[in-house]
Amino acid sequence: MSRITIGIDEVGRGALAGPVVLAAMRASGRVSWQHPKLGPIRDSKRLTPRQREVWFSYLAGHPLLEWRVAWLRPQTIDRINIAAAANRGALRLARRFAMRHRPYFVWLDGGLALPVHIPHRSVIRGDERLPIVAAASIMAKVWRDRLMARLARQFPEYGFERHKGYGTRFHYECLRRAGPSSVHRRSFLTRFV
Repeated sequence: MSRITIGIDEVGRGALAGPVVLAAMRASGRVSWQHPKLGPIRDSKRLTPRQREVWFSYLAGHPLLEWRVAWLRPQTIDRINIAAAANRGALRLARRFAMRHRPYFVWLDGGLALPVHIPHRSVIRGDERLPIVAAASIMAKVWRDRLMARLARQFPEYGFERHKGYGTRFHYECLRRAGPSSVHRRSFLTRFV
């Protein structure tokens, strides 16, 4: 029996609003991490929004790949801190795949950690160095961006569709005008709370 490989990455760690989102990508065989038109896979931060969407569709439909998402709400982030929230999400994802696939190994992007009983390794800039982690970064980024676009319709006064909850000048101007919403991370906004 061959070992299942899982890659996990997160997005939204530094955002002022919205959840932190983690994606896990599982490969069940040898995958060529090449897109027919876009070439080799890259970290989501090195792709345009359109390229990320194209990669998302390609990865989601790949017969040797399976993916899952976990997210933690701003209230959880405020209660336990962002690092603990991201690690909790990584643990949820690792457990989901571990229940169905043994043996397995998890590759994590650098800021994430799992308990020692889970076979894993955290790699600095894993989203740039490991294709399976880059794939997870794309899934997490597209999923979170879509969620922030939905939240923009629910909270139009913040322009989430523009900045996705990150601390841009425009976002701070919106916060000064409207104050924080229920999807803002209060622990990240001490001067507005």
